[in-house]
Amino acid sequence: MQTKTTFKPAWWLGNSHLQTIYPALFRKTPNPPDYRRERLGTPDHDFIDIDYCGTGKQPLVMLIHGLTGSSQSGYIKGLQSALLKQGLRSVALNFRGCSGSPNNRARSYHSGETEDIQFLYQTLRLREPDTPLAVVGFSLGGNVVLKWLGEQGSRLDLFAAVAVSVPLLLGICATKLDKGFSKLYRGNLLNELKAYMHTKLQHLDSIGQAQEAVKIRALGDLSAIGSFWQYDDRVVAKLHGFNDVHDYYRRSSSRQYLKSITVPTLVIQAIDDPFMTQEVLPGRNEVSPQVQLEFTKHGGHVGFISGSIPFRPEYWLERRIPEFLLGHAAA
Repeated sequence: MQTKTTFKPAWWLGNSHLQTIYPALFRKTPNPPDYRRERLGTPDHDFIDIDYCGTGKQPLVMLIHGLTGSSQSGYIKGLQSALLKQGLRSVALNFRGCSGSPNNRARSYHSGETEDIQFLYQTLRLREPDTPLAVVGFSLGGNVVLKWLGEQGSRLDLFAAVAVSVPLLLGICATKLDKGFSKLYRGNLLNELKAYMHTKLQHLDSIGQAQEAVKIRALGDLSAIGSFWQYDDRVVAKLHGFNDVHDYYRRSSSRQYLKSITVPTLVIQAIDDPFMTQEVLPGRNEVSPQVQLEFTKHGGHVGFISGSIPFRPEYWLERRIPEFLLGHAAA
C-alpha cells in the first residue's frame, strides 16, 4: 500500500544534497535524558554495545543506524528524544566496532548482516517477554531491518517497524554513488570504512587476536579502493562468506524480502535521494499487505527537514515515526 505523505521540505533546503548534508554538518544533538549504555557479549565471543533511553515498562523501540554511523548519530539521538516525549523507550544498537570501541573479531557489519539484530531481539524478549517491541532502521540499518523482517516472517513478536532511506537494491545504489556529486558521499564513506578497518587491525594486534588479525591483513592494501563495488568485493564479501560482490548484493538486497513481512511496516523513501535512483523503489505488487510505502518527492538521504524559518530546522521523521509507532501500539 502506498500512502500520501505529509512531508514538505524547508524552502531554504531546497535540494536533495542540502537536505542530506545539513544535519550531518550542523545538527548538534545532546544525549537524551535517562540514557545508559550496556555491553552484550555475543555467542561468537565478541560484543555489541547498546544505548538505552528511558526506563519503566513502556513499549521499547530498537533503533538501527546506517553505514559508518552509530548510536551517537544525530538522527538516532534525535529520535530517541522524540520517542521518550511520546512515552516510548528505545534502545540503539551499535553495529560491531561502531560504538567507539573496536570489536574483537575480524567480522564487521554489512547490509545483509541480521545475526546481531536477531541476537538483540532475542535478548530483549527474554528479559521482557510481555513488553511491546518495535524496530526502526535508517539507510543500511533500514536494509538490515527489512531483510530481517522478511527472513523471520511470523516468528517475530513486534507491533510495528519503520525503515527510512533504504538501499533496497545494493548494486544500483553502489553504481549511483559513482556518479556526479554523489561521488563526494562515496569518498567520505570509503575513507571512514578504511579507517575503521585500520583501527580494527591495530586493536586485534593489541589484544593478541593473531588469527583474526591475519584475516584483515589478507585483504591487502585498501588505500587504492575507490568504489563500493571494489570495497564490497575485496572486504565485505571475503570477510563474511560471500562468493564475491555480486553474491553479496544479490543475497543482501532487501527488496526481495518485502513480500514476506508480517509486521506492520512503514517504508519512507525520498525520490530525490542522492544515494539511489527510482529504480530501487518497489511496486505495490512487490510488498506484503503489512507494508506501507511512503514516497516523498524531496527529502534527500535521511534528511526530511521541514520548517519555514532558516536555520531553525524541523525534523519531520521525529514526528512521522512516533506517529506511526503509536498508532500501531494502541492497536
